[in-house]
Amino acid sequence: MTNHQDLKVHSYAPLDPEGGLAALRGDCARMVPHWAAPDRIVALPVSPSRIHGVKVPPASARLVDAMSDYGD
Repeated sequence: MTNHQDLKVHSYAPLDPEGGLAALRGDCARMVPHWAAPDRIVALPVSPSRIHGVKVPPASARLVDAMSDYGD
């Protein structure tokens, strides 16, 4: 059984969800230590004969289709 006095809750979310750019930048700055940047990845060229069409599952296509355009 857990003693509720021992539980610690850390909330990093801003109190105002519409905090604006300053709040977003602050959130990102607090997350930086949790992100690990991979070593530089060099993409190898792919033969055009190996490039085919993109297949999207119907549910994903409906989800994207239902999204509003950028800037709405």
